[in-house]
Amino acid sequence: MAAYLGINNIEVIYDHVILVLKGVSLEVPKGKIVALLGANGAGKSTTLKAISSLLRTERGEVTKGSIEFDGKRTDKLTTNDLVKLGVVQVMEGRHCFGHLTVEENLLTGAYTRRVSRAELKNDLEKVYHYFPRLKTRRTSQSGYTSGGEQQMTAVGRALMAKPSMILLDEPSMGLAPQIVAEIFEIVKDLNSKEGVSFLLAEQNTNVALKYADYGYILENGRVVMDGAANDLASNEDVKEFYLGVSSGERKSFRDVKSYRRRKRWLA
Repeated sequence: MAAYLGINNIEVIYDHVILVLKGVSLEVPKGKIVALLGANGAGKSTTLKAISSLLRTERGEVTKGSIEFDGKRTDKLTTNDLVKLGVVQVMEGRHCFGHLTVEENLLTGAYTRRVSRAELKNDLEKVYHYFPRLKTRRTSQSGYTSGGEQQMTAVGRALMAKPSMILLDEPSMGLAPQIVAEIFEIVKDLNSKEGVSFLLAEQNTNVALKYADYGYILENGRVVMDGAANDLASNEDVKEFYLGVSSGERKSFRDVKSYRRRKRWLA
């Protein structure tokens, strides 16, 4: 069965000279949570922006390969087209309109949809069901809410677009562990109860693998390992280099031959 979201051997170049992604391929099955893991600068955010057509705003472009969503080639579409197809990205850094209230921020997520006031109200109530904290803060200016509440607002705003696929970039960044756990539990609920598929880029490998079904590890713009989340979480090399634990003597990355890419992606 074809992947719901498929990235096929893409290369991304910034400013016509800087090669950032070097033949990245990955798949997100429908109704699954897939984690894109790696250190800062590995290419995770660039991969998400390539999917959501946001590269152009940063003088980047996909120069090789293809991206498909639900059987349609999408790498030449605009971000607005993708939102209408059901693909929405939640950017790194909890981007909210600081001068707008929480509820006004949420309503901006529905700008691509022509819906009745009653339907809009129902959609808001669904967001508040998953994020009850936002309901209590709905009249507060977003700029004065906590980091966790701003992240919830950003995810809630994405939900207002009625997506079937959410690209979630670094949802745990700068948040306390209990808030991170709360947000990931909501992601799991949205996945299981609403059928939303997720591709999430995350440096916090431990929490990402706890909630994901499958994972890909990026380094220097390449996929170096992939597998079921449970298998990656129990892999000794992943434990050592990404979870900070090791059962044996610490080795240099160069010495870990077993960590080399197990797949050679075909052009």
